[in-house]
Order: sequence, then C-alpha cells, then structure tokens
Amino acid sequence: MNRVFLILVLGIVSLYSFEFKTYDEAIQEQLKNNKIIMIEVVRSGCHYCEDMQEDVFEDEEMSKWLNERFIPVQINLDNEKLPLDVEVSFTPTFYFINAKKEIVKKVPGAWNITDFKDLTRKIK
Repeated sequence: MNRVFLILVLGIVSLYSFEFKTYDEAIQEQLKNNKIIMIEVVRSGCHYCEDMQEDVFEDEEMSKWLNERFIPVQINLDNEKLPLDVEVSFTPTFYFINAKKEIVKKVPGAWNITDFKDLTRKIK
C-alpha cells in the first residue's frame, strides 16, 4: 500500500517537474512547436545555480509557467560546450534562442521567481 502511494505521489510530482533537455533535443522540439529555447549555463558547485534550481525551477507553478513558454536546456561548462559560440562570464547565465538560432535575450545571474518571471515574460 505504501509503495503504491509513493508511486502515485512521484507520478503527480513528475507532471510538474522542470526537466531539462539536451540542446539537440531542444532544436528538434523547436522545429515542431517554434518555442524559444532557454539555455541555462551552469558550473558544478555553483551555489547560485543551485539556488535557481531549488527556488525557481522546483516550484510547481513556475515550472509549469516556464514549460509553457520555453524549451529548457541546461549546459554545464565543466563537461559541455556551448552552442552558437556563446561566451559566459559567470554562472548561471540564461540565453533565449529563437528558431533562427538568434539570441533574443541574455539574463545573467540568479533570481527569485517573481523577478525571473518579470525578466522572461515578454520573450517571444
């Protein structure tokens, strides 16, 4: 009984989770739905990156809001290369990429839910 309950709870939580895709997966999805790709550039051990994950991306309402608007990609500079010859000064930094592979907005730093929503609301 407890096992069934746990599986049910995990299933419901996963409906609202913020799941990052690879850049290649995001490109394929963008061809189908023309959404903006949101790339979060991180490094291992970056506590600001961890704050964004815990405070913003793990929030159920915010995850749903972001998933409706963007295709999320996370690139760790410790073991991945950035696409489009992008250079990063610090992490986290967010790049928003349209279907023409153009950067339509860059948002450096870590933010709370309200501020991040305000910074990304008009990106189309």
